[in-house]
Amino acid sequence: MSDTPPREAAPPSLAALSLIAVIFINMLGFGIIVPLLQFYGKSFNAAPWQIALVFSAFSAGSFFGEPFWGRLSDRYGRKPILISTLCCTCLCYFALAFAPNVWAALVIRFLGGMFSGNGAVVQGYIADVTPPEGRTRTMSYMGSAWNVGLIVGPSVGGVFAKPGIGPIGFQIPMFIAAGLAATAALAILVFIRESRARSFNTERQPSRWEATGEAVRHPVIGRLMLLTFLVGFAFTGIEGTFSLWSEAKFNWGPKEVGLCFAFIGITAAFTQTFVTGPLAEKFGQGKMLAIGMGLTLVGQLLMPLAFHPAMVIALMCLTAIGQSVAWPNVSALISETADPDRQGQILGLNNATGALARVAGPLCASLAFTSLSVDGPFILGAIIVAPSI
Repeated sequence: MSDTPPREAAPPSLAALSLIAVIFINMLGFGIIVPLLQFYGKSFNAAPWQIALVFSAFSAGSFFGEPFWGRLSDRYGRKPILISTLCCTCLCYFALAFAPNVWAALVIRFLGGMFSGNGAVVQGYIADVTPPEGRTRTMSYMGSAWNVGLIVGPSVGGVFAKPGIGPIGFQIPMFIAAGLAATAALAILVFIRESRARSFNTERQPSRWEATGEAVRHPVIGRLMLLTFLVGFAFTGIEGTFSLWSEAKFNWGPKEVGLCFAFIGITAAFTQTFVTGPLAEKFGQGKMLAIGMGLTLVGQLLMPLAFHPAMVIALMCLTAIGQSVAWPNVSALISETADPDRQGQILGLNNATGALARVAGPLCASLAFTSLSVDGPFILGAIIVAPSI
């Protein structure tokens, strides 16, 4: 059997790059909030399991939002769905700034996750305007934009947050995040052209659950969705408890956690911009998936042995490299395999699988953290990732 010839690199379209630039603005706001969430939860005197719920509520909302918005964008176009969801995200950030207690924050985070669950719409837009041979590279650029948002965002959040004065000390970062979401919506309205004509096809589309059954039975898409859940479960469990872990072992606060996230973002952005696409085109998408997960496993196994903050940052960056090498290939493979008229829905289902993992992962990791060991989340993650490779 002859080897599959390597794909020639295809330059990303200007339309895709323009949308990626706009999405970066929104992800900057997201990056401001994420590292602060656990300290925000503690400002309400919330227990660790309640903080984990607040962290997971966003992903629970995304679980419902991703397939819904992806399916709507297949029928009504990508642009109106992106604008409307970003406007609602803006309102959710404002509401979070005035949450009276941890339970109100949980509900707001759920709604924020549902409206922010538009990743499938962005991926669908990229698939609409990018030829198959260039999708891994372009999906990598999208991931890079997300990670650059995590470079600047946590630093901004750490500077403006004032944990010592209670929940009100987190209002300014949330106002900034709301303004960035509104700016992204305005930029899409003015600068981004629709990639997909509105469908007037009256034929009934499969429901979410019918489409899920089809996807699970598919020989490629079903396996990729399982992979998305297992590795997402492991990685987001670590992410969801990292602030608590670093505080327990190294007495880190918001600024130190923000700095670590900034290093992670730089590493991931560099990998996705300059490494992931060329490697996938040269060696194949499946092989790079396995290599990326292998690097993730090494980082998880070594983290409990970390004895210095610099070692923590280095190992988290190694894990970020593994994730950055692996995951753009998943979206690219699904977009190439799915029916072009249903790409948004199928990509949404895969993203919903990842969102479900982000709900279960932090909850299980918090139980491992409190009941088994401070290093429990990393041990649990390694146990999950190893057989997935």
